[in-house]
Amino acid sequence: MRKLFLLLGLFPATMSLAQKKPSQKKISETITETDLRTHLYIIAGEEMEGRETATEGQRKAAAYIENHFKSIGLLPGNKGSYQQSFPVYRDSLVSTSLQVNGRNFELNNQFQPVLRGASPASYYFSEIVFVGHGISEGQHNDYEGLDVKGKAVLMLEGAPKNFTSEKKGFQSPSSMNNKYAVASKMGAAAVLVLGNDFPRKPMMALGNMYVNLFAPAHSPAFFTVSKEVCAAIMGADWESVSEAAKSTAVPAKTYQANTLLDLKKDILFLESTNVMGYVEGSDKKDEWLVVTSHYDHLGKRNGVIWYGADDDGSGTVGVLEMAEAFAKAKAAGAGPRRNILFMTVSGEEKGLWGSRYYSDNPTVPIEKTTANLNIDMIGRVDTERLLPDTLNYVYVVGDDKLSTELKPLSEGVNKKFGKMTLDYKFNDPNDRNRIYFRSDHYNFARKGVPVIFYYDGMLQADYHKPTDTPDKINYTLLKKRAQLIFHTAWEMANRDQMMKRDLEIPTMTR
Repeated sequence: MRKLFLLLGLFPATMSLAQKKPSQKKISETITETDLRTHLYIIAGEEMEGRETATEGQRKAAAYIENHFKSIGLLPGNKGSYQQSFPVYRDSLVSTSLQVNGRNFELNNQFQPVLRGASPASYYFSEIVFVGHGISEGQHNDYEGLDVKGKAVLMLEGAPKNFTSEKKGFQSPSSMNNKYAVASKMGAAAVLVLGNDFPRKPMMALGNMYVNLFAPAHSPAFFTVSKEVCAAIMGADWESVSEAAKSTAVPAKTYQANTLLDLKKDILFLESTNVMGYVEGSDKKDEWLVVTSHYDHLGKRNGVIWYGADDDGSGTVGVLEMAEAFAKAKAAGAGPRRNILFMTVSGEEKGLWGSRYYSDNPTVPIEKTTANLNIDMIGRVDTERLLPDTLNYVYVVGDDKLSTELKPLSEGVNKKFGKMTLDYKFNDPNDRNRIYFRSDHYNFARKGVPVIFYYDGMLQADYHKPTDTPDKINYTLLKKRAQLIFHTAWEMANRDQMMKRDLEIPTMTR
């Protein structure tokens, strides 16, 4: 009898060993609407305060993601740590003043400094070079024949009516950022730009965050000034020049004006983090697939939380669910051949900071990274797609670049598992929206790593607004998109060879 009981006791274990490994489709079904919703109501909840980079809300979100990675058995992705920190800086205004020929002007009513525009210093100039609109583009060059190295330049905002350019927004030669960049390139020590909206609301004591504190050369001082300041510098010329400048370019001229620009500020040393964990591969554990999203958003402004449920809470919870699905597959004996690094980055909304830091300081070899699948907004529907039969879609960017194997793999997986419309509307690098260059996949692409970017579109009523909340998410569509990306990752992680790198890296041409 005792031998019989022993045999019976071993029987369940024998049956267990004989069970088949779970199928790819079965594993994908562990990505559920319920889990996605649960994660998102936390990630995009009030406690996270909009997850702005280098804030307490971002740190809380990072802790939540790290704890999830630990709980499902992912290994730490950064030399024993689940987080990779990078430095962030922020200026705090102490005091500032502007004086022309002994006359003091009033902060906010007649001038404002741009904190990131200069090192703390007092600047004394005996003359100011007026450079018209400060535009240098094609045949229009307001700096022609000028040497402004070490000097202060004064320019008008905008452009004359007869100036045209195909570049728009931040790319426009008439944008304040580009004007400042041109003046800096020309070697100016200080830049004064007319602002037609004075008096202004009091400027915030804290400036914008940045990551490039250490630089080969310092930027010029940067002040926006009122018409009163311009008149004090240009004297009797001001009225006629400003009127003529509305319709055409006006000539440069140097004005004698004893001008003091003073700025005192403190620099706050902060940090933010990327959160990463990985599922270990089997026979190809020296190779990697990287799956990313950004978990930061716009934070809290004037007491109002910008929740960022779709941007990019949806991508973040998609990564959390995919990571759990692959962890379950490995536990059931069906793990991937290659390692899969799941990484949520921060600083995307500030300028792709986290992914740039990672790509310059990778925790796994870039040359051994087969591909990057990046997800930024997969929970909503583009408002251009109003008919029900157009909703089963996802925008795909980058699959025909860097590797000739990407697109066939992506479309083959979709045909077999997703059966969604893969929309290539934003795939052209020269598309005016520049989507190829605007999310974290680009920092992998610029290093030569093949990328696919998944996206639902910006034409939404709540994009970059406080109303981007979890209740607005289409969880059925979020699940379907996440499962499609899971299947794509499965194929990439288990194929015999790494993705070919046989196409050139795209660059922005205009």
